[in-house]
Amino acid sequence: MPEDIQTTELHDLLARQDPAARNELFRRVGDNLERLARSLLHGFPSVRRWEGTGDILQNAIIRLQRALTAVTPTNPRQFFALAAEQIRRELLDLARHYYGPCGLGANHASDPGSGFDASAAQAGPVELAEWCEFHEQVAKLPDEEREIIGLLHYQELPQAEVAELLGVDIRTVQRRWQQARFKLHTLMTRSIDQAVPPS
Repeated sequence: MPEDIQTTELHDLLARQDPAARNELFRRVGDNLERLARSLLHGFPSVRRWEGTGDILQNAIIRLQRALTAVTPTNPRQFFALAAEQIRRELLDLARHYYGPCGLGANHASDPGSGFDASAAQAGPVELAEWCEFHEQVAKLPDEEREIIGLLHYQELPQAEVAELLGVDIRTVQRRWQQARFKLHTLMTRSIDQAVPPS
């Protein structure tokens, strides 16, 4: 994921906190955010059936603007990680909207010849809840693990490219990836255990 904006430029635009500065910021990073939204949307085929990248990005930018009133990224890497989090939240909300009990996707017959994978539409409430739970638990991971999940799982970047982006060797990427999956598994198991009533 290229980060064309420099740290000093990001600091200056975030520090100004006026509409002109925010417009300039999003103009500068617009292409990167669009690529990020398209990449993350790829991991949500059930949402991709109903929404395009532009709509996802527009709503995610509104979320990102709200988030920037509470959090100030100190470098482009943190900024894009925050942006990715807002895009994931938008995608999760849309998944629930379309595939909840009354959602259009859950109650809409698909054309078998359309090429659309209807597995999400056929998923019941339990499968949808588990799928959403996975993405929610990703958001609870520590920053380092959440970042590596975002780059390798959501954006499907090669490990070598992630290593270059993070300025580490590939063995460090592999170690963080393993740690992230272990922590995610622990969070998921704990969440499931808490959801099951005692017998």
